[in-house]
Amino acid sequence: MKMIFKSHLLLVLPVCILSLAACNQPAKQSSTSTMTDSTTQATLPAAKGFEQTIDGKQTHYYILKNKNGVQASFTDYGAHLVGLLVPDKAGKLTDVVIGFDSIAGYKASLSAYFGATIGRYGNRIAKGHFVLDGRRYDLFINNKPNTLHGGQKGFNDVVWDAKQISDTTITFTYLSKDGEEGYPGNLDCKVTFELTNDNAVKISYEATTDKHTIINLTNHSYFNLNGAGSGTILDHTVQMDASTYTPIDSTSIPTGKIEPVAGTPFDFTKPATIGSRINDKNEQLKNGTGYDHNFVLDKHDISTPIATVIGDKTGIEMQIFTTEPGLQFYSGNFMKGANTIHGGAKDELRTAFAMETQHYPDSPNKPQFPSTELKPGETYKTVTIYKFSAK
Repeated sequence: MKMIFKSHLLLVLPVCILSLAACNQPAKQSSTSTMTDSTTQATLPAAKGFEQTIDGKQTHYYILKNKNGVQASFTDYGAHLVGLLVPDKAGKLTDVVIGFDSIAGYKASLSAYFGATIGRYGNRIAKGHFVLDGRRYDLFINNKPNTLHGGQKGFNDVVWDAKQISDTTITFTYLSKDGEEGYPGNLDCKVTFELTNDNAVKISYEATTDKHTIINLTNHSYFNLNGAGSGTILDHTVQMDASTYTPIDSTSIPTGKIEPVAGTPFDFTKPATIGSRINDKNEQLKNGTGYDHNFVLDKHDISTPIATVIGDKTGIEMQIFTTEPGLQFYSGNFMKGANTIHGGAKDELRTAFAMETQHYPDSPNKPQFPSTELKPGETYKTVTIYKFSAK
C-alpha cells in the first residue's frame, strides 16, 4: 500500500523591514542580537559569525522578511532557524527563538539542537536499533541507552544546500546517503521555510528514498515568548488539543501505551501555565525530569491550531498547526546555563521550551504507532505552522 506522509509547519510572525541580499545569496547584516531592557528593540545576529568552512563546504547566513516587518534568519549549517523577530503587545520587536550569534555557538551546544532541522529520525529510537524487512539496523547510541535525533552526526550537524527563492522563502536540500548513521537508503530531503504575509513561518518537508527506510523530520526551535534572555518560561500559558499522550519509561522511551491526560499534570486541554503542575509528584514528570513527552493530537489537518502558547510578559501568542499526529512538548529540563545565547544571556534551566511536531518516538519498534516507513516511489510530505500575534 502506497503511503504518503503529509504534514505542514508554519510559523506566523510580524517582521522588521530589512534590506536583503539578492535571491539565492546569503544575507549581509552588521547588527547583533540584543535584549538589554524593556525599551530595546531586538535585532538579528550579524552574518559574520555564520561564514566559515565545515566539511569542505562554505556556510552562509540568510534573512527573510515579510511586508509587516517580521524577520527570520537562517544558516545552511544544520538548516537552523537562528532568530525570529516578532512584535509584542507594545509593538516592540522581540526575538522569540533562543539561539546563538555564531556557528561556533551551535557547535558547542550540539546536544541541545537549538533551532535545528532534525533527521533522519526526530526523537528517540530504543536501544539504537530497529528491524525492517527482516533486517536489523544498528544506529549510534548518543543518548544512552538510545539513539536521539538522528545519531552521532544528525541533520543538525551537516551543511545543507540553500537557495533563497525570494524575500520570504528559502529552501534547504540535503542528500543523506545510504548507510549514513546506520539508516538504509539514499534519502533526498528538501525543507522549505516561508515567512508569510499573515505573519507565519511555514516549514514544508519533502523526501524520497531509493530503499525502504524510516523517516521522522522536525524542527527543534527553542522558544521564549518573552524574548531571549528574559528568564523562565514557567509562567507561559499552554493549551493543547490533545486528550491523550504516550507515557515513557525511565529512559524516555514510550511504553507503547496511549493514555488519557485527564486528571494528570499532562492535561492542557484547557489553558494552564507550564509551571503550575511541573513539580507535582508524578512518575511521568520524574521520568522526563519535567515535560518531555509526546502528545497525541486530536486533529492534525492544519485547519485549526493544535496548540497555543502565550508569553506572560509580552502578550505574544504562538499558535501551532500541523499535519503530524504528535507534538513533543519539552520544558527545557536539561538547560544548565552552559551556553551564551542571543544578547549575552545564559541558557538557564527552563528559560525556553520546544514544541516539536512529529510522528511518535520509537515508532519503528512500536507497530501500534503511526508508521514512519518510506518506500521507493513514495513521497514523504509534512507541513507545520507556527503563527504569532500579540494581545
